[in-house]
Amino acid sequence: MTPLSVGAVAPSFALSNQFGKVVTLEELTADRATLLVFYPFAFSGICSGELQEIRDDLARFQNEHVGTVALSCDPMFTLRAWDDAEAFFFPLLSDFWPHGAVARDYGVFEESGGFATRGTFLVVPDGTIAWSLVTEPGERRDFAGFHSTMASLIGA
Repeated sequence: MTPLSVGAVAPSFALSNQFGKVVTLEELTADRATLLVFYPFAFSGICSGELQEIRDDLARFQNEHVGTVALSCDPMFTLRAWDDAEAFFFPLLSDFWPHGAVARDYGVFEESGGFATRGTFLVVPDGTIAWSLVTEPGERRDFAGFHSTMASLIGA
């Protein structure tokens, strides 16, 4: 499976967040870019560190120019427990059923393990991908490319 690349149209989705509210890509990108952060498992080491990095620098990931959502194949109730423990302050979306369907659409589903890999996609309001990064399991992602892409998009 090949991950989607820059310039590709981002596949639409409707997924439940950690509170059970259905969130669509169209809602997320209606008036600003959205960073989609796919990750393997809630409560795991690298995933926790990456989402804590977003939380601890939230103003760069969640502002008038961009919003951020994290997606995994974990059930909604697992995501709620994780958010209760970590206070992420951004949506955690459950791609649990059909299992990994959205991760498959983006080319970041690991069939043998049944989880999403570390795929990161910046979707702009016209529905296309402006930046992407996919790392191997066990390899922490670097958000520097996202920050520089956002700076160029907003002219900063």
